[in-house]
Amino acid sequence: MVRQPFVVAVDGPAAAGKGTLAKRLADEIGLPYLDTGLLYRAVARRMLDASEDPAHTSGLEQAEGLSPEDLLRGDLRVPEVDRAASLVARQPEVRHALVGVQRRFADERGAVLDGRDIGTVIFPDALVKLYVTASPAARALRRYLQTGGDTTRPGWEEELREIETSIRARDEADSAREAAPLRMAEDAVMIVTDDMDANAVLAEAIRIVRERLAAAD
Repeated sequence: MVRQPFVVAVDGPAAAGKGTLAKRLADEIGLPYLDTGLLYRAVARRMLDASEDPAHTSGLEQAEGLSPEDLLRGDLRVPEVDRAASLVARQPEVRHALVGVQRRFADERGAVLDGRDIGTVIFPDALVKLYVTASPAARALRRYLQTGGDTTRPGWEEELREIETSIRARDEADSAREAAPLRMAEDAVMIVTDDMDANAVLAEAIRIVRERLAAAD
């Protein structure tokens, strides 16, 4: 028997394609999907809106006041929130407050969740663990295009370099933090997406899921 809930943990650094994969994979195998990174982004956005500095102020109050509407905002994937979310994610009290949210999400039906510590902290016993990554340059280009960037306009290369610098800084901060640092779970399968389109990444993930399910039967 497959253990319950059936959880697929999708971890990896920013803009590696894990969110796109996790959502499509959830649709493919019929499980709910949660982008856990949005939780931290939403807390960071609430703090910024309240003129609170995540470097010096606890985000616990904003985390406890988080609502579903906060996750639907259109301004959660901008550079200022990138930086603030990285600071918020270092705060143990915020991470502790959001652990229960993530686990409860999967309690009833299982889930596909993507983030940075799903397979290492939130669901260390997940049946399927994927670690999705790509080079900083490839990830910067994806983030640039996701946020409306245009590679034909003057100065786009400089904008791209700034995004890559921000991504490298986020990687360093996420990997070095004391609370649940970004790392690959020992039993995770790595998928490097630099030279793969979204369909190829999905196909590889489905193959891994089927392989793990077969091994568990």
